[in-house]
Amino acid sequence: MQQPDIDYWIGTMLHTYDHVSDLNVTAGKPLQVESAGIMERVEVQPEVNELTPFQAEIFALNILNGDRRLLNDLVNRGSCDLSYRLGLDVRFRVNVFSGRRNLSTVLRKLETTIPTIERLNLPETLHRICNEKNGMVLVTGATGTGKSTTLAAILDEVNQQKAIHVITLEDPIEYAHEHKKATFNQRELGSDFDTFSDGLRAALRQAPKVILVGEMRDRETMEIGLTAAETGHVVMSTLHTVDAGQTINRILGMFELEEQAQVRNRLADTVRWIVCQRLLPKIGGGRVAAIEILCMNLRIKELIMNGESEEKNFYDILTDGAPVGMMTFDQHILTLYSGGLITEDTALAYSSRRSVVARGLDQLKSARGESTTNIKGLAMEQGGKGPRSGY
Repeated sequence: MQQPDIDYWIGTMLHTYDHVSDLNVTAGKPLQVESAGIMERVEVQPEVNELTPFQAEIFALNILNGDRRLLNDLVNRGSCDLSYRLGLDVRFRVNVFSGRRNLSTVLRKLETTIPTIERLNLPETLHRICNEKNGMVLVTGATGTGKSTTLAAILDEVNQQKAIHVITLEDPIEYAHEHKKATFNQRELGSDFDTFSDGLRAALRQAPKVILVGEMRDRETMEIGLTAAETGHVVMSTLHTVDAGQTINRILGMFELEEQAQVRNRLADTVRWIVCQRLLPKIGGGRVAAIEILCMNLRIKELIMNGESEEKNFYDILTDGAPVGMMTFDQHILTLYSGGLITEDTALAYSSRRSVVARGLDQLKSARGESTTNIKGLAMEQGGKGPRSGY
């Protein structure tokens, strides 16, 4: 198998279906793509009904192209990350990994056009993030929920409005930002710096106002990130957490128990925004983002410092925080349903508190004059057939 064959497979996988996000090359399966969240088989010529371990390995090694650092990561860590370009217009974020002595490859398609907050249909509140002068902004969610895309949209707004220096530390670089008002220096893990903590430490000496860290992977990176946020920088990054409350707990879990009181104080002083994302199936195909937004105020600061209780928790404060731009997933999910973007079943399946969303759905349907129950055929019994009164 030669490089043209690899590119033919990739090109065919990319264009066979609409809304393709990921390409999957795994031994024992045909070529597959994830289209609107569903794995679909891709036909190529000559036909590949089931990839052999040899075919999957040759594909992976061609993608790695003999890079010693990547091969070393693959051997010692079991996986490696890189970027791959098909022609001049299409770029991928690639992960090659081993499993049961076979190599598999997953390619995530990267957009070449940097999206805007409006185009992504994100809440208007997110425009306020680019006005921050310091502190930490975290975008969280599961893998593949669009965290990097949301950060790219926020950074593009910074780029259009502010004449400042921005440094990004990425693995790999996903969106190539042009110099507009801001000056962008984008650095890639492996080729430009060894670890996120090293890159972040160096960035403090490179006079940026905004630093993007691809992911807060460990305690050391988080520690330096907090220091950067405390010393006048805006630090933007991602975490793999499902909601705002879990994000705070995940950060605290990076530190020893005796350090956590101090870390709580530091978080209360530095966290500015936590934006959490879930991707939901959209009516008519594709996916739409559901968003949870936390922005710092006195109630949030107190909760971070003292911890949650039954009476005081992040969910309730976010629910009450709509006047200052906060929202829970459930509130945004009801907005998406009201706008006709998602079904009732999707709204319930992706909710944080099913009972809250169920009540909200009933209220929306009642306002439209729709039935709020599936129970039909009930009626009062007519006289004469019930038990007789003793009076």
